[in-house]
Amino acid sequence: MPNAGVDFNAPATLRKWPSIRNERAVSMWGGVPYLVAEGSLSECIDAFLAKPDSQRHLYEVHTKAQPPLVAAIVDPTIILELSRLREFLQT
Repeated sequence: MPNAGVDFNAPATLRKWPSIRNERAVSMWGGVPYLVAEGSLSECIDAFLAKPDSQRHLYEVHTKAQPPLVAAIVDPTIILELSRLREFLQT
């Protein structure tokens, strides 16, 4: 089965937004996401999955866009879906 057009070996970074009361401190308040991990898309997905569920909304993955499934900035919901897709494709 083809890999649905997703290159899990593509370079990526996992970034975290600074938070105020567990909510993203967006750029209008001076917050920008900072680097947490660097590696392949697959490695960044694994690093994201290692984070506590209660804090995952503060993270995003930056990678090359791979339309239609992967945007250049991947939000937590899509990261979880990519994790499921990756598991499905590897079985």
